[in-house]
Parts: sequence; structure tokens; C-alpha cells
Amino acid sequence: MDNYPQSNKIIEKLGRKMQELSTVTVLFHQKIAQNLGLNPTDHKCLDLIMKNDYMTAGELAQVTGLTTGAITGVIDRLEAKELVKREKDPNDRRKIVVVANKEMALKEVSPFFNSLGTAMNELFNQYSEKELHTILDFVTKSVEIVEGEVNK
Repeated sequence: MDNYPQSNKIIEKLGRKMQELSTVTVLFHQKIAQNLGLNPTDHKCLDLIMKNDYMTAGELAQVTGLTTGAITGVIDRLEAKELVKREKDPNDRRKIVVVANKEMALKEVSPFFNSLGTAMNELFNQYSEKELHTILDFVTKSVEIVEGEVNK
């Protein structure tokens, strides 16, 4: 017998709520991108660059599935907003990498996350540490599943 017999109803509800969360997250990032004068792809590419310190156009294309031509447009738009700059690769001076202007990016993007961060912290504080570990496990595994689908 399964250690965790699950009700089909709760699994269905959870599935619907996960779909809602996915949709509202996309809409949230669309709103941020619009406020920055960008599109959501530009906004999320900036996020990738910031998390990796720097990336080549080819790496960005590979991670996002976009063509190198499309990535050139993304980089051009981000550079025009002074959110990134092109520099010589510190490991191979023949290559160009895209580096985030972290100070500018944080100044421009962070305000859109302030109220969300506050609300999420209030939500997190409603759960015990054990419950938070379970939620973290669920979210971590969910990310891995979706990344697997992206990389198929």
C-alpha cells in the first residue's frame, strides 16, 4: 500500500492551482517587462545573465532556445536600457560576453518585487519550519520537472 494515499480531488485542485500560478507568474513578468520598456523574454534573459554573472550570446541562445539573431536583438534592447554591456570574455579575449549592469538592473527591477517579497515573507511565516522544508522540496522538484521539459 502507498505510504501517502492521495485523494484525486486534492491532486486535481493542486494541478489547477499550479496552472494558475504559472499563468499569473507569466502575467506578472509581462507587467514588469512592460514597465521597463522591454518584453518578457528580455526581462528573463536579464535574469539569466545576472544569475550567471556573464554569458555569451550563444549560451543565452542555447538556454532559451532562441536563435542567435533573436538573442542579438535581446542584448541590443538590454544594452540600450543600460542593463547589460558587452565585454571581452575574461577567459578568452577573442569572445564577447554579456555582463549585467547589476547596479542599474537592481535599481530598475527591484521596486517591482518589493511588495511581492513582503507578501511572500508574510506567507512563509504562516508555516512551520517542517512545512517550509516540504514546500521547498515540492518547489525544487517542480523546477527540476519543468527544466526537464524545457530541455527535451
